Amino acid sequence: MSDRAVSAFESYRLRPREAVSAIRELLRNPEDTAKVFVIVRALSGKSLLRGYNRFSATPTGQTILADNRTLIDVLKDRAYLASLPAGSLGRAYLEFMQAENLSAEGLVEASMNSELPPEEGLRAYAMRLRDMHDLWHVVTGYGRDTMGEVCLLGFTFGQTRNPAIAFIAVMGALKIARENDRRILRALWAGYRAGRRAAWLPAADWEHLLTLPLELVRERLGIAAPRVYPQMRAAVA
Repeated sequence: MSDRAVSAFESYRLRPREAVSAIRELLRNPEDTAKVFVIVRALSGKSLLRGYNRFSATPTGQTILADNRTLIDVLKDRAYLASLPAGSLGRAYLEFMQAENLSAEGLVEASMNSELPPEEGLRAYAMRLRDMHDLWHVVTGYGRDTMGEVCLLGFTFGQTRNPAIAFIAVMGALKIARENDRRILRALWAGYRAGRRAAWLPAADWEHLLTLPLELVRERLGIAAPRVYPQMRAAVA
């Protein structure tokens, strides 16, 4: 990475006031995904750079960067996903997106106003990390309800060590604990621990994993089914 790119990235400063304002709006409207990117931009610090350095040192990361591979191209190809075997991660992802009325392009649109790093490889890594979010929903078993999003953020912090992710997760969990169910604190902690124990998902070859059975993917990545979260979800069903 060039000195210019590193310097540009390091010039980003933590902006807690901007983050607090965005988290308040996000808590009022959990569907406002754009606010998540505002918070991440304000509080990420150097976590993305550290992740990129780790990613680019792996054989899979080096191949992805050399091939200019973009995950979104595969995830938005619904005809290809539908052609994959029943029970595969790709089919499970497609069914999840259809059930939730989502599209792979949705996260891209929500992040349009988010600042991307200037360096090509770092930018490619940031976009790949963004695009795999809904895949993580599928492999972890955490839904898109507010409790599931909080638990997945705990898992994501365990993976990325991004303080912005931890901030959003804790704020969301405290709100749920005050208004609904204090078990969310245990569920969040369990998500974080699961993220720490699992393989490092940012460097996974998702394009290949999409073709494999979902349960085999979970086994390979070291992801166990959550326990507390399903109990909480069943209580409000």
